[in-house]
Amino acid sequence: MYRLTSKLIVYRNIGKGSILFRLSEICQQFVSGEYRKEDIVTEIYTEINRLLDISTRYGFDRNLWHNYLAFLLAMTENPFSLVSEKVGANEGTVNEFAKNDFAIFKKLFDYDFSEMEKELDIQCFSIITNYKAVVKSEQIFNKSVSEKVQKLSSLIEKVESEEELYRIITRFYKEYGVGKIGLNKAFRISEQEGGSILSPITTTGDMTLDDLVGYELQKEKLIANTEAFVEGRKANNVLLFGDAGTGKSTSIKAILNQYYSRGLRMIEIYKHEFKNLSKVISEIKNRNYRFVIYMDDLSFEEFEIEYKYLKAVIEGGLETKPENVLIYATSNRRHLIRETWSDRSDMSQDELHRSDTMQEKLSLVARFGVTIGYYKPSQKEYFHIVTTLARRYPEITLSEEELCAEANKWEMSHGGISGRTAQQFITYLLGKKAV
Repeated sequence: MYRLTSKLIVYRNIGKGSILFRLSEICQQFVSGEYRKEDIVTEIYTEINRLLDISTRYGFDRNLWHNYLAFLLAMTENPFSLVSEKVGANEGTVNEFAKNDFAIFKKLFDYDFSEMEKELDIQCFSIITNYKAVVKSEQIFNKSVSEKVQKLSSLIEKVESEEELYRIITRFYKEYGVGKIGLNKAFRISEQEGGSILSPITTTGDMTLDDLVGYELQKEKLIANTEAFVEGRKANNVLLFGDAGTGKSTSIKAILNQYYSRGLRMIEIYKHEFKNLSKVISEIKNRNYRFVIYMDDLSFEEFEIEYKYLKAVIEGGLETKPENVLIYATSNRRHLIRETWSDRSDMSQDELHRSDTMQEKLSLVARFGVTIGYYKPSQKEYFHIVTTLARRYPEITLSEEELCAEANKWEMSHGGISGRTAQQFITYLLGKKAV
């Protein structure tokens, strides 16, 4: 194995501390005969433990060794994989180096650990190549990455030629992308990912725009802007404002699910993290995806100045915002920043030109080219939401009149009329033993 990994060229940046390279060094010790049995077995078990940890985090099954090697191919960012992400298979001398590395990976797929197991009296390699994982909830492993990696692993297992292997891997890069940004839907800010500022959000909801009853005009505006964005046409930053519980956040999350397969990714950021916006944009501006920076429940008090970072990034800084980045924000406030009556008068004891302060505050919302209002439904609309949601669950057997009567009682003691209240009422009904 050491002779194989030492010949890697394009994928040499996988890292000496990786499981692959550590097992390679262990195999070299075994072949040389310069080892103590107890020590080398301990080293093997350490790497098997690391492999099991990765397999648990990504829900791998069957041949964990194959899944791990496919995972390396899928997650390793280098000039070749990043170019393949954009254009797929392409002409160039670098292809010869890449094909060399892919042939090595195929040999690693087929590597025979039986001699080592027999000599050291261990069975761990036989176990991990015929592994039956414990069935687990999607909430505790990264399903998005897991499905793609295991699909790639299965395809590589069946490959019979070097050219076919090259086509499979480059097609994978073109279709799914490479690295955590390619294989995940959504991200949050974290500075603990090996120098990267983005950390994947591994479990996202599966809501769609059809799940949001009503608000058809609002959804049409949001779809039209997003459609233009993912197609590479001009598109605007979007502010969704209005009453609480009306579906603003749900709409944006649903947009991610609808357009993920077409290259849309989402980055969730909170106002205390705005100082990192320039770092985020620097990391994503050259990638082959469209990024929505998502800011939920955005608003500022008079004493908060984080909005100045946001203004500079959206429009006004020396460095222009990349074409593959938009900002979608939700807020209960139309103008985002708290205003006072004194803001609207030039007569003030503490500032000579208060109207300048008002313009400073209003200039933030002006940087959102599309503003979409989500307003509290009427009682008739509220009942329509309740009955529409209820029809999606056969176990709810109440008549329409009974539903409306119970929904009316519910909203009076649970925050008033809204889409959120309607959904909470349906959840309450589903939680009862008999509905």
